[in-house]
Amino acid sequence: MKIEILCSDPKHPVAAQLQQWCDDLPAKHEAAVLTNSASLTSGDVLFLVSCTEIIPTSIRKNFRHTLVLHASDLPKGRGWSPHIWQILEGHQSVTLSLLNASDLVDTGDIWAKRSIEIPRHFLFDEINAALFEAEFSLMNEGLRMIESGEAPMPQADIEATYYPKRTPDDSEVDPDKSLRDLFNQIRVCDPNRYPAFFELHGIRYTIELKKELK
Repeated sequence: MKIEILCSDPKHPVAAQLQQWCDDLPAKHEAAVLTNSASLTSGDVLFLVSCTEIIPTSIRKNFRHTLVLHASDLPKGRGWSPHIWQILEGHQSVTLSLLNASDLVDTGDIWAKRSIEIPRHFLFDEINAALFEAEFSLMNEGLRMIESGEAPMPQADIEATYYPKRTPDDSEVDPDKSLRDLFNQIRVCDPNRYPAFFELHGIRYTIELKKELK
């Protein structure tokens, strides 16, 4: 199969691993990682992974299947950065969904789901490692299902919930709160692109969080 993957930010932590996933595919597949929709051509499968663009029908029609990776148990948690919001809510597990792209975002039929554990002590890189492993598992499962002629299922007929888009300002923490209260907010921040920060005495400070290895 000819496969294209659209990941909007080449600096996203998953970007390098997407290329490795392509390199590890069996020889019967041809795959490429792209960073904007203008570079897309056509093929059998288009995967949208950490993609911030809304891909219109005019582009999707060039592919047999356009599949989205979304880190929530749809239809719960539609919207942006759902695993981040769930961790901030105190969840210690997250379900990921592989679904058809559609005109109404995050409403497409579901191909497969995977659940992962995110212990309270996991930091950003550990959260990502668990997340990306599940995403690649879902991508492999999607290819297998397509090859075997299986079909996706409609989303459950229950009330959907939605998360807003996160911005760099969401990395700001309140210096008057305790570290215990701030821990979740700090650990979900991307330390390279959007590090946690606070302002005090007219100065902006960034926060680096590391585990002390025993």
